[in-house]
Amino acid sequence: MNPITLKYKQISSIKKKLFGLMELLSMHLQVPNSFFLVYIQVIILLWISCFNLKGLSWLGLAHAATVVGGNDTDLQALLQFKAMITGDQLKVINCWNSSIHFCQWHGVTCGRNDRRVIKLELQFLKLSGSLSPFIGNLSFLKELNLVSNNFHSQIPQEIGRLRRLETLQLSNNSMTGEIPSNLSSCSKLTFVSMRGNQLTGEIPASLGLLSNMKTLGFAINRLRGSIPPSFGNLSSLEALILRTNALSGVIPEDIGRLKNLSFFSVEENAISGIIPGGMFNLSNIRSFDIGGNNIQGALPSDLAITMPYVDFFSVWGNQISGKIPISISNASNLKVLQLHKNRLIGNLPSFEKLDKLFYLLLGTNHLGNGREGDLNFLCSLVNNTKLESLDIRANNFGGVLPKCISNFCSTLLSLVIENNKILGRIPDGIGNLMNLEVLRVSQNQLSGPIPLNMGRIQKLNTFDSRYNFLTGTIPYSIGNLTGLMFLALGANNFQGNIPSSLGYCQNLLVLGLSYNNLSGSIPPQVLGLSSLSILLNLSSNYLTGELPVEVENLKHLGDLDFSKNKLSG
Repeated sequence: MNPITLKYKQISSIKKKLFGLMELLSMHLQVPNSFFLVYIQVIILLWISCFNLKGLSWLGLAHAATVVGGNDTDLQALLQFKAMITGDQLKVINCWNSSIHFCQWHGVTCGRNDRRVIKLELQFLKLSGSLSPFIGNLSFLKELNLVSNNFHSQIPQEIGRLRRLETLQLSNNSMTGEIPSNLSSCSKLTFVSMRGNQLTGEIPASLGLLSNMKTLGFAINRLRGSIPPSFGNLSSLEALILRTNALSGVIPEDIGRLKNLSFFSVEENAISGIIPGGMFNLSNIRSFDIGGNNIQGALPSDLAITMPYVDFFSVWGNQISGKIPISISNASNLKVLQLHKNRLIGNLPSFEKLDKLFYLLLGTNHLGNGREGDLNFLCSLVNNTKLESLDIRANNFGGVLPKCISNFCSTLLSLVIENNKILGRIPDGIGNLMNLEVLRVSQNQLSGPIPLNMGRIQKLNTFDSRYNFLTGTIPYSIGNLTGLMFLALGANNFQGNIPSSLGYCQNLLVLGLSYNNLSGSIPPQVLGLSSLSILLNLSSNYLTGELPVEVENLKHLGDLDFSKNKLSG
């Protein structure tokens, strides 16, 4: 018997049995509540309908537009969308065919009643191709999500016809051209993200008409022009993310009217002018990021009072001047504070209350006065159990490095204090920072020996103490730092031999010991470090003896300097 005929007969038999069951219920079931009987009959009818659909699918007779209703316009729009897909590594779109109704195609969601497409979700599927203009025919579409594929060419103007659209996510593709100006016709839009494309041109001022907008993101593109002042009309806006573009002009004053704004980022643009005063009064702000621009002015004295919930505050890489407000010490939710590369001056306030802080970046300013007491603020950070990175490089900090630095929490990963005027010894308790990975203290006025317990910092990969007045011998325990990749101790007053224990540092890429008073022979264990690939500089010392044959192991080394020693042979 023909397989199709057999399947058809099987379906017919099941239907007859179900109808028979309905008749039995009607005649024999003694139920006082007639509604219950109707309920049972409806359930059975649904089962019959289900078998009808599956049977037609098995028979290959289903037509995507007629099986359970729906709209042929939606079908054709989806087929046109498929036709513009040129790459489908995961074979997802290949499964869009007439064997099942288009409402059951992968990534397609239809409304329950009218069977019209309301969602198209095809994110992270490695699709490539162009976005079909026929997308504008999906007139019931509420959500379009194509995140992290490789769609290229322009965003079609027809997308402005999607009057029911609420969510538009095109992030992490290769879309080019301009943002469609008629996107403002999609009056129900609440979420738009086009991050990580190659969009050009200006941001359409007409987007300021989208009164329901809550999140607007065009980060990491090539957009030019200014931030439209019309954005100040987006009273529902909670997040405005424009970072990493080529935007210029100033931050419009009207942005300070967005009382619901929680996330604001224009980092890495070419924005100038001053920060509108009203922005510091946006009490709902959680994240404020204007880093990497040309913005001037000073921070307000009541910063943490007017922004009580801020947890990410970044103004790095601008021309911000004046002092760091004392009120910052009350920003108890602060996790990241990035003030580096500005023109800030004066002493630092206490950070004692900032017990959630894990990034404190203050480098390349004019902070400190070059005298004792400049570093007292460090002791206010000691009890912080979350601090991971502390960077105060290239300032005017003076005085002795306080001993409290040895008591920093175990979470500290990076300590950078280079290029200041810091005196005294590296505290003996530095070995207590068991999880430290980066220690940079170069270009200061430090003296005394390297603490013996430095060898306890097993996770240290970078130690730079060049251009100081450190003395004594290089401790043998430094060989315990087997994770070291960068060791630079040049331009100090170290004496004695190069410790052979450095041979245990099998990950070293850079070793610089030049301009010291080191003597004795070059340990063959050091020259046996095949990992050295960037620099080995032992110049300007008093090293003697012959060059060990192990130098032949340095096959990947880029720069080798043994000059100005007393080598022979």
